[in-house]
This record gives sequence, structure tokens and C-alpha cells, in this order.
Amino acid sequence: MNTKPRTETVAIGTTEPKPNAFVRMLKAQQFQILLVLMLIVLVFCVLAPDTFAQWSNFRLIIQNASILAVLGIGMTYVIITSGIDLSIGSVLVFSGVVSAIVMREMGGQGWGVAAVGIVVAVASGIAWGLLNGFLIAKGKIPPLIVTLGTFGMALGLAQVITGGIDIRQVPTVLTETIGYGNVFGTIPTISVIALVLLVIGGVLLHYTKFGLYTYAVGSSELAARRVGVKVDRHLILIYTMTGGLAGVAGILSLSQFSTTAIAGQSQTNLNVIAAVVIGGTSLFGGVGTIFGTVVGLFIPAVLQNGFVITGVQPFWQQIAVGAVLIAAVYIDQARRAAAMRGSTQSLWSKLFSGGRRT
Repeated sequence: MNTKPRTETVAIGTTEPKPNAFVRMLKAQQFQILLVLMLIVLVFCVLAPDTFAQWSNFRLIIQNASILAVLGIGMTYVIITSGIDLSIGSVLVFSGVVSAIVMREMGGQGWGVAAVGIVVAVASGIAWGLLNGFLIAKGKIPPLIVTLGTFGMALGLAQVITGGIDIRQVPTVLTETIGYGNVFGTIPTISVIALVLLVIGGVLLHYTKFGLYTYAVGSSELAARRVGVKVDRHLILIYTMTGGLAGVAGILSLSQFSTTAIAGQSQTNLNVIAAVVIGGTSLFGGVGTIFGTVVGLFIPAVLQNGFVITGVQPFWQQIAVGAVLIAAVYIDQARRAAAMRGSTQSLWSKLFSGGRRT
């Protein structure tokens, strides 16, 4: 009988067997954030079962998060590329203002006028996104600086055009069909539109070459260039898409509030960025999911709603969301550091063992 110890040869550069899908799911930040969201919902259901734990209230939460969800799609792509876009709130306002002016000058309340307004809003957003992308990709200006500049420019132009006064002439077909309309009698139309865009954004990110290139650019722009990815063009496309989605959010906001709400979007960009990061998208690039963004969006929405219902000052929402945001970034940094240490130790052990393991 052979009693010699069994020797296994391992090639340098190979990795240990990956954990199964269930273990990976438990370790995923998106799943852990989902558990946090479920815990928050459970707490408010216990505290206010007759008011919070009602479909009408959940419907309101979903409706309030819908516009931010549309903005969150583009922001997820941007942050995965290790970029940032501080201008989306202002682009939303500008797109809504230009669209409202065009529809007011055309007159009428039908779909013909509304369709022109929708096209104008989306085109306005695309124009700002194209400007952001061109300056970042071709001008090599940091995204933080570019989008901070266009944040002020878009908001300033909206105020110049309107004199700082909100426009309230919105076609009734928009407010009745999109803003306050329902699908199947219970689901807000605005939420259905957001859901469709989320599904499209998720499929594009996770199942297409465009999404693969997005992760590649965020993981290593230099490596992406070396394998043939046209990084500049890809960045321009992503920022243009983000601007277009801000334009869509502008027309949705106009439909929901029946006004341009110029002063009501000052915190929109920061709220969206916080939600995307809380949902597991890494500020360092290369990591993120649309599902995580949706979960991250609902945490502040549920907190705000629950605090109002339970009589807690809504200012605590900012404190809670800020704490969760810091915790999410800390966890992301800790995981990256642990992964880097693990890969380094594995590499050195294989080198010193000569590629053999007993």
C-alpha cells in the first residue's frame, strides 16, 4: 500500500475554487443592503401597522422613488467607470424648463404638444450629457470638475430663462396620464416607466458588450485601451445616456408636480449618488449593479416616509442615510483591501512553493 503523501501540482496564477452561488449571494453587498432595507421596513411596520403597512403607503413610496430611479440608472454606469456626475439634478431642471416653455408656446393640452415636450426634454438632457462626456473624454478634465461646472451652468440657465419663476402650464394629458395615472388601476404609471427603464438598463449593463466595456473601463482604463476598447467614445456614450435619462426624469417631474420645481432639486444629485453607492456600486470603479441601486434608492425613501408617519423629525433621515453611506464606502474599502491582501499572499505562496502544493 502506498503511504506517500499525495502531491498536487498547481500552476502559478490559478485561483482557489470559488464558493458556490449561495455563499457568494450572502457575501454580496447588494444582498446585505437588501436585508437592511427589509429590517427598516419591518421596524416601521411594527411601529405603525395601521398606516405604514398599507399598500397605499407602499405605492406612495414607490412613486416617490421613481424619478430618482431613472437618474440612478445613468449614475450607476458613470460610477462603475470610476466617474461622477454632479449635474443630473440641474439637467433635470433645465430639461423640464425648456420643455415647459416649448409646450406653453405651442398651446394645447393634447398628446401632440406633449410629444414635442418629451422630445425637447430628452434632447436637452442629451446635449448636456454630450458636453460632459466630450470634456471628460477628450478634454481630459476630471469628471468632478466638469459636472460641477455644468451643474451650475444648467441651473443658472434655467433661472435666467424663467427669471427664477416656476412655469406651471403643463398639458393635462401629461399630469393625468403620467403624473397621476395608474396601470391596472393601482400601479402608478410613472413607476411603470421607471421599471421599464430599469430593466433595459440592467440588461444593457449585465448582458451586453456595452456593459462589459463599462466594467472594463472602471476596472482599468489602461487595460481596456490595450485590449481594443475605445474608451473615449464609451465614456462619451455613457455621459450622453446619463444626460438623456436626466431629460426623461425632467419630463416625469414636470408631469408629477405640474410645475418646473426649479428650487426643489438642489439635493437630487447627492441623493442619487448616495443611493447608488449604498447599493454596492464602488466609487473606485468596476463594481456595481442596477438591482443594488434600486435597493439603495428605497432606503432613504422608506426612512423619510416612516419618519413622517411615526412622528420623528425628518431631519433624522439625513443623519441615517449619511451613516449608511459612510458604512457602505467603508465596507467597500475593507473588501478591496482584503481581496488585495489575499491575492498578494496567494501569489507569493505559489512563487515560494515553486508552484507545488502538498
